[in-house]
Amino acid sequence: MNVHAPSPGADAVRTLVIGGGIVGLSIAWELGRRGHPVTLVDPDPAGGATFAAAGMLAPVSEFHYQEQELLGLTFASAAAYPAFARDLAEASGTDPGYRTRPTLVVGLDSADRTALADLAAAQRAHGLEVEDLGTREARRREPLLSPAVSSAQAAPGDHQVDPRAMAASLQAALAALPQARTVAATAVALLHDDPADPEGVTGAALDTGQRLEAQETVLACGLGAAAVEGLPTGLELRLRPVHGDILRLRAPERLRPLVQHTVRGLVHGRPVYLVPREDGTVVLGATQRENSEPGPQAGGVYELLRDAQAIVPAVAELELLEVTSRARPGTPDNAPLLGRCRGADGVDVPGLVIATGFFRHGVLLSPAAAHVCADLIGGGRVDLTPFRPDRFSRPATPPARLTPARSTP
Repeated sequence: MNVHAPSPGADAVRTLVIGGGIVGLSIAWELGRRGHPVTLVDPDPAGGATFAAAGMLAPVSEFHYQEQELLGLTFASAAAYPAFARDLAEASGTDPGYRTRPTLVVGLDSADRTALADLAAAQRAHGLEVEDLGTREARRREPLLSPAVSSAQAAPGDHQVDPRAMAASLQAALAALPQARTVAATAVALLHDDPADPEGVTGAALDTGQRLEAQETVLACGLGAAAVEGLPTGLELRLRPVHGDILRLRAPERLRPLVQHTVRGLVHGRPVYLVPREDGTVVLGATQRENSEPGPQAGGVYELLRDAQAIVPAVAELELLEVTSRARPGTPDNAPLLGRCRGADGVDVPGLVIATGFFRHGVLLSPAAAHVCADLIGGGRVDLTPFRPDRFSRPATPPARLTPARSTP
């Protein structure tokens, strides 16, 4: 999939973006800088999964054996990040926290070493760049790694961004656009020309009683998307909450920098990661559980601290600043619901674009989602067959078809 730059000169389309996480903010800003009047609707922008995210931009390290379709999208988005972050910094006058230092991947015992070697072989088979490091070289790069670390690799193309800083930059850049505004509310229903016929979307009704009309509506409110009333007939947004606990710690001056690279570890088969920030803090994460308990779990927090100390023993001397838990929106195949959807008549529903279900890739895929949605709304054509939001719904999606955008009024 090609992810490209703004297309100046396209006819402006009045657009409503429902959801102010990092995906929704990115979409709104991309639309706004292409000249579209845009309204963002969210009661607490960047307060959901974005607030907890670590910000690893890791298409290589996050590679999973059953997610080949997703790989192309994650790589396209990672490639778009440098220009996206540069433009965002210029537009907002702030630092979005994008850093290009490589990611280190380390294993503790012999089983971890074998598992990482097998994964590296699969990654290379898909053309991904993985560099084998000796433990001596790994400790040269990160002196505080434990002597117990038995294997190490580097992913030169896996970088990081600070999601909280990026969200703040997006909000500042959006506020600077005269054709953009933000409404603190929750969308409860989609609007239609004919309330009895949900095949065309003309805006949204809010929990404040407001009704906002728009030529295009982007549904980008994570898990909340499935609860919005008035979805097209037969559309099933199969989203599930995947809860994760994440910690933030501060290193004392004598231990700074604790680590300079993102360090992903495998400790007796359990994954853990440490992501450094410029201010001396470290993000440590993350658990993954699919239960009904939204708050942090004591056992998960204990395991994160224990396993992080096995990789970097000095973690024991850090100040614990924050324990956060959020739910990420997962789908049956762990790929996003992205693009337009067909109605009961088999024709794409006019006025509606969906962007949700990003699971663990929301931060990484923000530039791709922004460009895809802006292209569709601007009249472009994007091949989104593997990610169509109606792929789990009736009617079935036929294979390999380019999806035309709605004609600009």
